Amino acid sequence: MVMIFTLVTAVQEKLNEIVDQIKTRREEEKKQKEKEAEEAEKQLFHGTPVTIENFLNWKAKFDAELLEIKKKRMKEEEQAGKNKLSGRQLFETDHNLDTSDIQFLEDAGNNVEVDESLFQEMDDLELEDDEDDPDYNPADRESDLTD
Repeated sequence: MVMIFTLVTAVQEKLNEIVDQIKTRREEEKKQKEKEAEEAEKQLFHGTPVTIENFLNWKAKFDAELLEIKKKRMKEEEQAGKNKLSGRQLFETDHNLDTSDIQFLEDAGNNVEVDESLFQEMDDLELEDDEDDPDYNPADRESDLTD
């Protein structure tokens, strides 16, 4: 009995050591992976140091790319016929456009009649202006209130 107890105890101790070794190895592997991930992340943010020569080379390439893009866009616009006049330019050059909307409405049968007599005696209207009030002070909100 004593001998079996001694053997079982020795085996248990050895198994505990093996389990502890496995746990420590897994923890070390986990720490190593985290460290590698941090290093990889640092590399992403590190990049190339900028010097005057590097910047000038990049700037020249960037300007060349922009010029190519602008040339392509200009060619596409010329081919698509987008070199049209703006609305203001059209109205300045073609005075027939001044009445084109009215002509369009008349052709559709939508006649708008305006009674001009309503606008002849505008002086008789009493319009309230803040400028006419001698007590009005724009900085003082209470000066606008009436008693």
